[in-house]
Amino acid sequence: MGPFIATLVYFIIAILVVLIGLVIFEYLTRQYKDWEEISNGNTAVALSVSGKIIGICIILAFAVYHSITVWETLIWGAYGVVLQMIAYLLFEVLTRKFSVETKLKNNNVAVGVVSLAVSVGLAFVIGASIT
Repeated sequence: MGPFIATLVYFIIAILVVLIGLVIFEYLTRQYKDWEEISNGNTAVALSVSGKIIGICIILAFAVYHSITVWETLIWGAYGVVLQMIAYLLFEVLTRKFSVETKLKNNNVAVGVVSLAVSVGLAFVIGASIT
């Protein structure tokens, strides 16, 4: 496939995987709706969602670098989204002194920054493991 067509295909894949990932993440959060909170100016939720978007894109970038076919990229991208979700759930479980979801809903920016860092940091680890 030509480089221009390949770029367009990977661009479309990235948009679809990010959108699907965000829909699934939205389903995982029970206390609030991401885009409602963002439209109301909740910076903590915006940071957390930004981390998810960047994290998914980092994983997809590694998948594009290391995959031979478009299907392989899709598989790695989907797998990366699943691992990002597991990381988010573990982050919630491992913070026993407070609920990450509650803190994000209450616009605790510090928790939003840490959530972003967890998503981006683990995305690099997940992405680097794609070979």
